[in-house]
Order: sequence, then structure tokens, then C-alpha cells
Amino acid sequence: MLDVRRLRLLRELKIRGTLAEVAAALNFSPSSVSQQLSLLEKEAGVELLRKTGRRVQLTPQAEILVAHTEQLLQRLERAETDLAASLTTVTGTVRVAVFQSAALALMPQSLSEMRERHPDVRIEMVQREPETALYETWARDFDVVVAEQYPGHAAPHYPELDRQQLTTDAIRLAVPAEDAGLGSIGSVDDAAQRPWVMEPHGAASRHWAEQACRSAGFEPDVRYETADLQAQIRLVESGNAVAFMPDLLWTGRPHSCRLLELPSRPRRTIFTSVRRASAHHPAISAFREILEGAAARI
Repeated sequence: MLDVRRLRLLRELKIRGTLAEVAAALNFSPSSVSQQLSLLEKEAGVELLRKTGRRVQLTPQAEILVAHTEQLLQRLERAETDLAASLTTVTGTVRVAVFQSAALALMPQSLSEMRERHPDVRIEMVQREPETALYETWARDFDVVVAEQYPGHAAPHYPELDRQQLTTDAIRLAVPAEDAGLGSIGSVDDAAQRPWVMEPHGAASRHWAEQACRSAGFEPDVRYETADLQAQIRLVESGNAVAFMPDLLWTGRPHSCRLLELPSRPRRTIFTSVRRASAHHPAISAFREILEGAAARI
């Protein structure tokens, strides 16, 4: 009989691409991963891996096993969910990936409420960009992802992941509270000649922001790049830059910048995703419910 743990290693190799990345993801040594896959080849009685230069490639037979492993892991996850649902207490560990503004606005209150209502549940949180986090949740690195979607920029979809909307928030132009003699800014057009701060290339927010400026008829002078929105705020406050800011960022803190409404009144969508096989796990369901309550109170 084929060993499920070794089959999972084969699936991980399909996803990660190299033995070293599989080893890093699962806290194994590369030699241990290679040894386990060699044992799987003996169990299967067919060649599963071929060397191509310094990498290994899955054979057609390995691809067949990976497809069956996907289904097998889903069934096992459903079994674990049903087992947890049969208990009278909510227990377990929930691994959460969340982007920065949601981590600041939603997580502190949600974690406190979760601890009060379900003390036997352990929540582990990591900050991740939404595009990366969605993929990693599909790959089973996380159980829940809190992600965002900018207007006209759809977040990736994975068949195994569901999607539940938490809230939406407005995106506004943030300018210094006092213009320090540099000229008043009353619209995006007025900011055409100002230095901008944006997230690095590859982020959905960066793509959206650049398109918004181009639609207004100018190419933004992006002098500063940082994924840290708190750092962006400081640059705007100090008069060194302007930026597009989502309203969620100001939750629980006073506005330290002037926020200007944009003509199209764009709104960002914030949602959670989990694997469908684990969606009804009591701990995951409880945490999503608490997140929804926190979002509704903003």
C-alpha cells in the first residue's frame, strides 16, 4: 500500500519545484525528502522522478499519483473536520495569513475575542501579501487567509478555496495635513507633480494606484517604495509624499493626513478564504465568525 506521507511529499515537490524547497517547507532535510521519495518509487513500482540538470522532474506516472493525492488529502481533511465537529469543545490550531492593514484593524480584537470564547483554540498569524497567501493556503501552509481585492484587479482564484466577503473600504488620496508652502492639493490632478509612495511592483495595490494616476492623465513620480503602510503614512505626514490609502488603515487612530475623495469613489473588497474541505471545522468556523463581527463593527 502506498504511504500517504510519502505521497504528500510528491505533491509538495509538484507544488514547490525543488527538493530543497520541499524540505524547507516541511522542516525536513533534502536528503530525507529524497530518501522518502525513493521509497515511494519502490512502493509504486514505477519511476516517479527524472533528473533534468540539477533539478528533478515528475514522470507522467508521478503526475497521476499527485492527482489522486489531492483527492486523498481533501478526504482526510474532511474526516478531520467531521471528527472535530463531533466534539463538545472547540479545539485545534488555526494558521492565519493576513495582510497588514487587516492585521492592524481586525486581528487584535478578533484574537482577544477568540481567546475569551474559545480558549482551547490556538491561533497562529503570519503577515503575507494576499496573492502569496492565497496560493499558500491552497498549498496547505495556512488554514485561513484574509485577503484584499482592488477594483478591476481580481485576486487569484483556486478551485479548492471558498471566499466570504468581510467588508469593503474606500480608497482615498492621502496628502499632508499642512502643505508647508508647496501648494494646496485638492484632487489627484493637483498631485501629479508631487513625489508618491507606493507598495513595490507586483502588489495589486501598486498596479491599481499606477492605473488610477494614468487614468487621471499623468505618470506618478514614485520616489519611495515600501510595503509598510505605517511608513507610508509617516512619509505623507511629513510632507515628503502623497499616497492612496484605504480607510481600514485608519481604524482606531485619528486621521493624521488630509484624505481626499476620488472621483470614481473606488472601494477595496476584503474577504476570507479557506479550503472547502475544512470550511466547517469548528475552530475555523468560529474564527471566521469572529472576524466577520469585528469587520461589521468598524
